[in-house]
Amino acid sequence: MSKTPLYNLSPLRDVIEKHELRAKKSLGQNFLLDLNVTDKIAKQTASIDQTTVFEVGSGPGGLTRSLLMAGAKKVIAIEFDPRAVKALQEVKDASEGRLEIIQGDALKTNLKDLSQDEPAAIVANLPYNIATPLLFGWLEQLHENQNAYSQMILMFQKEVADRITAIPNNKIYGRLSVMSQWLCHCTPLFDLPPSVFSPPPKVTSTVVQFVPKKRDDSPLPPFKEMEQIVKAAFSQRRKMIRSTLKPYLQACEKCDIDITLRAEDLTVEQYILIAREVKAQGNA
Repeated sequence: MSKTPLYNLSPLRDVIEKHELRAKKSLGQNFLLDLNVTDKIAKQTASIDQTTVFEVGSGPGGLTRSLLMAGAKKVIAIEFDPRAVKALQEVKDASEGRLEIIQGDALKTNLKDLSQDEPAAIVANLPYNIATPLLFGWLEQLHENQNAYSQMILMFQKEVADRITAIPNNKIYGRLSVMSQWLCHCTPLFDLPPSVFSPPPKVTSTVVQFVPKKRDDSPLPPFKEMEQIVKAAFSQRRKMIRSTLKPYLQACEKCDIDITLRAEDLTVEQYILIAREVKAQGNA
């Protein structure tokens, strides 16, 4: 049996040379060229043959190829760099209609609007410089609709991934931890050394899986309200919450939360309780 056109594409390093696609630090680009690694990432996506997969920051298209070869129903690549958009055209031609390329700013692109209510996931080697704001935007969409994405498989600097998955009573537990774990089960899958990237970054990277949590009938507190409370709590993390959460002390006391604790001592569930009580008091 002859191989599909996807297996006959030019080597990624040749694609980079042809399109003068040298990574730009200003765009947070570190290209992942090892197809064994991109295949490993793509295989983490459950039910990929029934899923529209969004990829942000495709670069020369290594992960794009792997997602398509893993059987993705459709891949929508969001790419800011016009050089990379041209480089992806060869992949699109070989994709048998399963690859759509959108040139644009991912921070200004509503992925959910593009999925047309089809099952969707996000799988991406995120540009380091916009990874956190992108994550918060997608978490807010999951807050609005827990079925917005079936899962997210995202790569971060290891330091950021460690903060996302940190537990209470830990010095790296903070706003990222609470907001991520409020809405998703967050699991670090594996680390990647600098050597698998071009150019090699100065740090190790980690692939993290986000699976939206199933919800009961209790209404969620507003996303912005929760974010504001958590941000205030960790604004001066060595201080007790009786100082950092001064505007919310009544809610803390109503929830039987010790106001001599510090932000890192509170569980995600306790932050949810505070936010719910603040909302209840506002509606009273």
